[in-house]
Amino acid sequence: MNSGAGQRKDAPRPYFFLSYAHTPRINSRGAADPNLWVAKLYQDLCEAILQITDAPSGHPVGFMDRSMHQGQKWAERLSRELASCRVFVPLYSPRYFKSEACGREWHLFSRRSVYQRRPTAERMTGIVPALWVSMEHYQLPRVAGELQFNHDSFGAEYATEGLYALMKIAAFSSEYHTAVWRLARRIVDVAEQTVIPTGQVLDFESQPSAFDQPDTADQVRISVFSYQDRELPPQRSATWYGEQRTDWQPYRPDSSRPLAQDAADIARGMGFLPTVREFDEEAEQLLAGGPPAPCVLLVDRWAFLDGRRSDLVRRLDRRNHGTVAVIEPWNRDDQQSRDHERMLNDLGDGVLPVSRGARRRPSLRDEGGGGTPGSIEEFRGEMERAVMRACTAHEQQQRGGPDDDGPVDRRPSIGP
Repeated sequence: MNSGAGQRKDAPRPYFFLSYAHTPRINSRGAADPNLWVAKLYQDLCEAILQITDAPSGHPVGFMDRSMHQGQKWAERLSRELASCRVFVPLYSPRYFKSEACGREWHLFSRRSVYQRRPTAERMTGIVPALWVSMEHYQLPRVAGELQFNHDSFGAEYATEGLYALMKIAAFSSEYHTAVWRLARRIVDVAEQTVIPTGQVLDFESQPSAFDQPDTADQVRISVFSYQDRELPPQRSATWYGEQRTDWQPYRPDSSRPLAQDAADIARGMGFLPTVREFDEEAEQLLAGGPPAPCVLLVDRWAFLDGRRSDLVRRLDRRNHGTVAVIEPWNRDDQQSRDHERMLNDLGDGVLPVSRGARRRPSLRDEGGGGTPGSIEEFRGEMERAVMRACTAHEQQQRGGPDDDGPVDRRPSIGP
């Protein structure tokens, strides 16, 4: 990316960039995309701004990232929009301030200079925050706290409940329209009262987050049990694999990045410090004394064809560490896996038998089979639940709960 490149002076500039944290789908097939509510808000804001201004037909009123795609083109597009937009609108939620991507967006915009067209008592920053949900019980990071934005000016119900509740609850319909109109007016006022020159298009992935990072972060280990592309069995194509076992990409073509990277981003967004390793690199440590931090094991069932390595997973299951949560990603669109589904299921049942009924020793697997997400969206939701299961068990262990030699009841106290 050309770090010195800016935007053409005559290029149309969107009024606002809507920055928000993507919400994962509920872990069920066919579940509605929860981010559609943010998309509706975006459309309503664009419509209101078109009514308020004389923006010509075809003028980019705003920008909202709907893709969730990773990679260079995705990052370049975000950087270009952040370098040219006139106002930055962060959509506040607890998930927002845990998102590294949102923190980078805030950082990139705030690097640009802001000049007020006329002196006023209020210092214009070019940032107009909006409440997606109430943040009353959450401490804002320093950069957000310094804005001292008066949310009450958009309406009492908005300030108390946030836009999501106003959209979902029919009784708040008029309050929602009032809040959107006032937010749109605020965006236009800031855009017209300030001069914010276009900025440089910088490398998005290398930017720091604007949000405060804790001095110490809770760790989460992400362990990958899969193949390298050169060690695959004859029945399996190399399409989903790479040079390292951590390069496994089970949800291609929907996601073309290693699954471990997606998992790390999710853990990081929850406030944890993730590490990614091949299962084989840390198997002996896991077997000896258990993980020193909560661990999520990503299991490729195809790797159970390797008897020696699958025996390590079987032994880990028998050690019964509650601080290890297992996810077995299963791409419904992977025809090769579907053709061998019975064989792969039998292999999995042999290595990780499901605990049922009166069986005293729980397995690493959940009885409900919830750890087999069939799509990348389902995986993101399941990853959050797996992190919470492992962390809950780890906290119980730290408080003097069941030791490693006794049976551990891993029925989660949080989530499904």
